[in-house]
Amino acid sequence: MRSSELPFTGPATFLKAPHRPLLEPWTADVGFLGLPYDFAVGYRPGARFAPNALREASGRYAPGPEGFFDLETETYRLRGLSLVDAGDVDPVQLEYAESFRRVTEAARELRKRVRLPVFVGGDHSVTYPILRAYDDLDELYVIQLDAHLDFSDSRNGTRYSNSSPFRRAVEELPGLKHITVIGLRGLRTNLEAYRAAKARGHTLITASKARENLAWALDQLPQGKKVYISFDADVLDPSILPGTSSPEVEGLTYSEALQVVRRTLAQNELVGFDLVELAPNLDSSGLSTLVGARLLAEVLAVWGPETAL
Repeated sequence: MRSSELPFTGPATFLKAPHRPLLEPWTADVGFLGLPYDFAVGYRPGARFAPNALREASGRYAPGPEGFFDLETETYRLRGLSLVDAGDVDPVQLEYAESFRRVTEAARELRKRVRLPVFVGGDHSVTYPILRAYDDLDELYVIQLDAHLDFSDSRNGTRYSNSSPFRRAVEELPGLKHITVIGLRGLRTNLEAYRAAKARGHTLITASKARENLAWALDQLPQGKKVYISFDADVLDPSILPGTSSPEVEGLTYSEALQVVRRTLAQNELVGFDLVELAPNLDSSGLSTLVGARLLAEVLAVWGPETAL
């Protein structure tokens, strides 16, 4: 872990981690991989700019060698944890199949080198090729924090948009046993996708139900499983994070979303995490990017080691 520097100095990397491309030999506790791909959005583009924007913003939360001091527990988090920024996967513009192949290949390679791979998109379509890199697991559970199901069979004749990543994933991966979606809301729910998700037995929790009884919602999470968390920026209320392609009002608070992450990590083994659908160009204040960077740092703080004073 690098020593602290001013947030705006030095080459921008995730949490000021050293940049080590996947072409080089290295191992670490955590590896970040940028996926600057947003050719699958159906509304407002811009998520392609998120990886580099988050690199710059995350300098504010660089932990340094001492890690983070936790006020509530009076302990240090992340002390001694090794982080690496593995760079970006280069998309092939409109050739989605080749872009997805490159994502899967890079995700497989990252998994070999780190205890926790962290993927930063990009639109939500990239979660499908990421999950393909987990086809060696006999059992995988997904926690999806999202305003939308993203389980459509197709949208406007397109089967690989950001509306369909989990539909494609369950079709291809027999080891993907269950998906729990938290934060659902909006006026444009796809009935076919809803019925298909219900028929498969997915756990679907609306934002309003989570707000009314968060303890109940947390009790719906799996226990004792290998879990992958996919965090869509639009799960948060747009007053907190407006910079996303398809914002929906009355979303989760940051605290509510983080409690979902905390409970998931407390009772499962986290095997991967992605943050998608952040579009920094849609928020000139920079708040959305700072919130996203804070989330990446906080997920690691929850996941990583805890050291007493």
